[in-house]
Amino acid sequence: MEKKKVYLDNSATTAVLPEVVEAMKPYFYDIYGNASSFHSFGRDAKKALDAARAKVASIINASSDEIIFTCGGTESDNMAIFGILKAYGKKGHVITTKIEHHAVLYSCRELEKQGHEVTYLEVDKNGVISPEDFKKAVKDNTLLVTIMHANNEVGSIQPIAEISAILKEINSSRKDKVYFHTDAVQTAGKIKLDVKKPGVDLLAISGHKFGAPKGVGALYVKKGTNIENIVFGGNQENSKRPGTENIPYIIGMAKALEIADAELANHNKHVLALREKLKKGILAQIPEIIINASADNAVANILSVSFHYIEGEALLLKLDMHGIAASSGSACATGEPSHVLAAMGADPIAAQGTVRFSFSFQNTFEEVDFVLSVLPKAVESLRAMSPVWQNKK
Repeated sequence: MEKKKVYLDNSATTAVLPEVVEAMKPYFYDIYGNASSFHSFGRDAKKALDAARAKVASIINASSDEIIFTCGGTESDNMAIFGILKAYGKKGHVITTKIEHHAVLYSCRELEKQGHEVTYLEVDKNGVISPEDFKKAVKDNTLLVTIMHANNEVGSIQPIAEISAILKEINSSRKDKVYFHTDAVQTAGKIKLDVKKPGVDLLAISGHKFGAPKGVGALYVKKGTNIENIVFGGNQENSKRPGTENIPYIIGMAKALEIADAELANHNKHVLALREKLKKGILAQIPEIIINASADNAVANILSVSFHYIEGEALLLKLDMHGIAASSGSACATGEPSHVLAAMGADPIAAQGTVRFSFSFQNTFEEVDFVLSVLPKAVESLRAMSPVWQNKK
């Protein structure tokens, strides 16, 4: 009998939706021209590119000329961070948080090497910054704020609207504007994005987090934002991101975002029910666990659980033997201690036993039942090898 497979690592990547594959197909075989070419093949590709750009822009309440297509979230974050500071042409101060994705954290470390000053804001036990702390951190030479919309490990949502309001007040009396960038990779397709409401200047998304292929993303750049190129070569993407556009993948991302936006309420209701069912089952069957971050202020599809007296990676291997896929945190930081849990003040030993379960609308209640039939036994078998656990019993 074929082994049952349950995929609960949707924050790392999602399956490409069948409708997305169908939407992409013509752009591999029929409409395959270079969008920068003047002949009919190129014009057809350009027409499709423009339509996809307009669709993405409409969904996030932007205009088409504010959307730059990239290869994913990491490139979008890098383009925003380095592009803004390069445009200023001087050393300045940047504000971020201690729980950012490595695409932002490592970029900020590079900025420090270049002579910029970076403030890494603390978070509370739920992984959320204080707007008051943020306001105190702003300096006369602050040029950029880069704070994620929702965390990729624990799902906590940051107070983006409050930060934007504070910056609006600060910018009203400044010569050098403080630009606001947010990494929305974990919220695109899961939370309604409206770039006008919180008032961000730059926003990054990645297609493979909501049913599009890996290797395509976008950066929203508010009209009037002064941003310089960090890559050179051609005049594509409003002369901001050179290189031949990946038309099939861009079409796929636009289609996936359209589907996610149309089904947002239904999908969130479903994944929230799945998450709560798994959480209640874990709490009822497994002692000595910690649920990381408050469910009241987090995306609906992430459940981060720390299991005392075991190693998270050992548990993941046990689950994988039963066909269950989860993760220990960010897929970009495999094997490294979680900087997110450390910033939240988690016990470092307990943090080692952390597993992230992340859902999509394609998951089922039967799959959660299967996980709950496997997980308690897997935890118990690992704890049986822990002298500390045995002594505690």
